[in-house]
Amino acid sequence: MSERHASALLTTSTADEYERLTGAAVARIADRFRTTRQPFSGESRAHLQHLVDAVDLDAPGTGLDDALREVDELFTANAVWFHDPAYQSHLNCPVALPAVAAEAVLAAVNPSVDTYDQSAVGTLIERRLVDWTAERIGFDPATRDGVFTSGGTQSNLHALLLAREHATARAHADARDEEARLRDTAAPGHRPVPRTTALHDLLGRMVVVATAESHFSVQKSARLLGLGEDAVVTVPTDDAGRMRPEALAVTLDALVQAGHLPVAVVATAGTTDRGCLDPLAAVAEVCDRTGVWLHVDAAYGGGLLVSPTRRHLLDGIEHARSVTVDFHKTFFQPVSSSALIVRDGHDLDPVAWHADYLNPLTDPEPNQVSKSLQTTRRFDALKLWATLRALGADGVGELVDRVIDLAAGAHDLLRGDDEFVLLAETQLSTALFRWQPAGVDDATADRLVPLVRRVLFESGRAIVAKTVVDGRPCLKLTLLNPDAGLDDVRGVLELVRASSWALLESDAPALVAAGTEVAR
Repeated sequence: MSERHASALLTTSTADEYERLTGAAVARIADRFRTTRQPFSGESRAHLQHLVDAVDLDAPGTGLDDALREVDELFTANAVWFHDPAYQSHLNCPVALPAVAAEAVLAAVNPSVDTYDQSAVGTLIERRLVDWTAERIGFDPATRDGVFTSGGTQSNLHALLLAREHATARAHADARDEEARLRDTAAPGHRPVPRTTALHDLLGRMVVVATAESHFSVQKSARLLGLGEDAVVTVPTDDAGRMRPEALAVTLDALVQAGHLPVAVVATAGTTDRGCLDPLAAVAEVCDRTGVWLHVDAAYGGGLLVSPTRRHLLDGIEHARSVTVDFHKTFFQPVSSSALIVRDGHDLDPVAWHADYLNPLTDPEPNQVSKSLQTTRRFDALKLWATLRALGADGVGELVDRVIDLAAGAHDLLRGDDEFVLLAETQLSTALFRWQPAGVDDATADRLVPLVRRVLFESGRAIVAKTVVDGRPCLKLTLLNPDAGLDDVRGVLELVRASSWALLESDAPALVAAGTEVAR
């Protein structure tokens, strides 16, 4: 390795250069935070593609300073800024300062928390945070367990894998019991044929039960786990999009009667669009009665675990078999930081695998690779640790309450404006709406939705989301910035209003309907 390249590595001899280089990088990005006035630069995708393509990745290195200057000019200058109060689109949050500082620490040290000998106290910190989260959920300290993951999608996949293995084991046990019963009751000379429990036959019978409001990762996980194309069965919901427990009971009974094998019920504590929570206690009662695994996807609503005023919205979560929590949503952590928490640590056993070179069976250390779908894994728990120590759990919970209060104010603004239609209530921090003043028909209002969103994004002045509710497109505000206020929401709504009128007056919806692209 050349001396030039060797000096680029973070080692004892380059500690001073590391301090200088990262100091310069932090100064640049801090200046961006001071001077950035909108959530996006507004540069076109064609221009950004040109900037990226113009970089010759096979050319000789430019040196450390020039490389980081390019990062600032190419990426940071054109980043999407979640801290800007006009960013009101997806489930992205501004991040807690202690977590950002901890991110720098873990990036430099670069531990992997798959085995104890790669992280030492890092493993113990993660184990403590898993236990803390499980305690907040209400799981029994004698049995609870879990592991950090890359995000809610992985947590949900992991949970449904465990549920599938649990259902398989139950099916085999039931088959053995049935075989014994048939053998005991069979006529002399008759050999009974028990129901098959071959894996491919079981997979064809397995179903996951959720609502149409559940996260797309439920469908994706079922497919990855080898279940059938129609393996996710939806349960009717109430007007707010929450699972109806009585309908769940009917659905489960009908599935069993039809020969299906329910693997899990997925209840959602914080739906992506409506921000509502399924009635967890009532759903759990149905699952307990029928013996079906209950997984609660609290990726969005997990922050309620520390809310000083709204923890009751999660009542019943303690009866779940597994829970997903995304700390990089309502705990204000940098991506990625999520966890899968289980009520019984033995439920994690199906993913355990041992290798002599990594985590041999005789190793007494707490090697978490035995609990995880990943091997090499970042020490993302450190960020949450630093945040809890700096702000306290109640301090984080107060931030959660602030964004929910802001959403309530946004709903009031929309209800009080004749040009907007509020489409759904929320228990968390979303607002679903459409611009549709008197005289604007449904078809025109529908066509305006993607156009308005695109105009705002391409201007860089505000970023909102779009989705579909009851078959019709609508705009969505996702409010996860505790420092934003009603004036910020009002400002975005005024941009929506002005853009809608401008598009309507230019006859843009008719142009789009005819297949003509709208000019910027």
